Amino acid sequence: MSAAAPKIRVRSLAKSFGEKRVLDGVDLDVPAGTSLVVIGGSGSGKSVLIKCILGLIEPDAGTIEIDGENVLALGQEARRAIAARIGMLFQNSALFDSLPVWENVTFGLLARRRIRRAEARVKAGEILGQVGLAASAGELFPAELSGGMQKRVALARAIAATPEMLFFDEPTTGLDPIMGAVIDGLIQDCVKRLGSTAVAITHDMASARRIGDNAAMLYGGRIVWEGPAASLLESGNALVDQFTHGRREGPIRMELRA
Repeated sequence: MSAAAPKIRVRSLAKSFGEKRVLDGVDLDVPAGTSLVVIGGSGSGKSVLIKCILGLIEPDAGTIEIDGENVLALGQEARRAIAARIGMLFQNSALFDSLPVWENVTFGLLARRRIRRAEARVKAGEILGQVGLAASAGELFPAELSGGMQKRVALARAIAATPEMLFFDEPTTGLDPIMGAVIDGLIQDCVKRLGSTAVAITHDMASARRIGDNAAMLYGGRIVWEGPAASLLESGNALVDQFTHGRREGPIRMELRA
């Protein structure tokens, strides 16, 4: 891979569901070791974009390259190998209710036989410590945790295998502003410590500016703006400005359904 090549490169990505064209030629680069935040309104295709990159949805057209290799042209075994290099924090944490925290955290490691079950509790305790939780929390079940604790456990699971790439789906949804800032700080720390390349989608502008090096806005199925995350509130782009400031009036119109 060339030194200048991005870790993740998306070109002309398209995806439709019936007559609804959600992605209409998305181009996106994520340099290695950086964090990108993708913003956009509900239904703009942010989650579809991430799911295409993760291999959960097959796009209709376009390419998705990781380390210069088009993953869409790979076989299932090669795709699974790439998936093993990725950690994911889901919007609602998506913890397994029937499993204790320690088993949730080490689920991927156990499933891929990268750790023995007898060692998993200790390993989970170490990882929980990295997200500010005591090892004793590993013996609890998800239902016994607060929303903030569940999010920390989900983050611990995402980083358990020291992934090269991390994806975050609305990481602060459902959290109060203080806990949201705490989670953002943990995400920053974990990404920096691992040296991972990160992609997040969010509606939370404070969160976007905290966790992103760069930002991009998805609208009309395409990326309409890219720039430093710190510039989100002063982008100079009418679409971005309306969205980030929550203005009713502007070029973005609510889609009306029949």
